[in-house]
Amino acid sequence: MTAQRVAFVTGGAQGIGRAIAARLAEDGFHVMVADLQARAAEQAANEIAASGGKAEGIGLDIRDRAAVSAAFDRLPRIDVAVNNAGIFTDRPFFELTEQDFDLAHQVNVVGLFIVAQEAARRMEEGGRIINIASRAFLGARGHAHYVASKAAVVGLTRAMAIELAARGISVNAVAPGLIDTPILRALSEERMKYQLSLQPTGKAGQPEDIANAVAFFAAPRTGFVTGQTLLVDGGKSLGGGMGL
Repeated sequence: MTAQRVAFVTGGAQGIGRAIAARLAEDGFHVMVADLQARAAEQAANEIAASGGKAEGIGLDIRDRAAVSAAFDRLPRIDVAVNNAGIFTDRPFFELTEQDFDLAHQVNVVGLFIVAQEAARRMEEGGRIINIASRAFLGARGHAHYVASKAAVVGLTRAMAIELAARGISVNAVAPGLIDTPILRALSEERMKYQLSLQPTGKAGQPEDIANAVAFFAAPRTGFVTGQTLLVDGGKSLGGGMGL
């Protein structure tokens, strides 16, 4: 078994996941970049490798337990699992359907659970599971199904931290706020201006801001921290209106 620590990052082909994968590679991890889009995952891994890191890419649907299990079986070890894969749709409350809730739950909660469980089965003492939640778990307009799914991620993080503590595995979450990603850039100019007005910092964060928080939880010296949700939101959670 290789002595190099191994990190598994879902949704790692772009945006926040891509930044997380790159940062963990910089920190010395061999990174498995897993994404629903196999070609994009491989490209991200190749770019990380070209920068001097060690990475490989794989196509993966996190809802498929057999595929998740097979992906972990390819690895010589697993030290850190980052559950970043998720979906977001913007829809007013009265337009939401049961199907909207079901899809959000299946990807953002059940898929995350499958990856976490399969990773934990293979982790030794000192393992880390890091879940990407969202500041939206505190409440937001226009996507109640997403809010509910991310609130479930926070609750699941706490429950897993309690149950896995005896195995020496820590479980934490990072809750991003307004981050400069393709979802944010798709907003109208008017809505973007409104969202930025709610930020104490007056600006959106960068994917690297989330990667830095993940790196903190993944570090060997932070093993005494577990069951926590770190809000990385430019102070948005301090109060104000509830937008995106």
